[in-house]
Amino acid sequence: MLHLGKGNTISLKDVVLIADLEATTYSKETENFLKIAKEEGFITDYSEGAPKSFVVTDETVYYSMISSNTLAKRVNSKDNLNCD
Repeated sequence: MLHLGKGNTISLKDVVLIADLEATTYSKETENFLKIAKEEGFITDYSEGAPKSFVVTDETVYYSMISSNTLAKRVNSKDNLNCD
């Protein structure tokens, strides 16, 4: 499981992408992707209005208050290897 903040978790096997929100929104494609995801209702905001990163799964985009570097470290932690 990947902890996204404030007790919210998602299954590691569902994670497609972890990205830094500020660094990636310079890209017009990413900006458009997130705009469409919001319009279509595919965004779940676990950041309490202060997103630092987003996590893409097959069905949902999750905003997280936790940095993308920290989320990536959690994915690669020995507790998560060969689990989930």
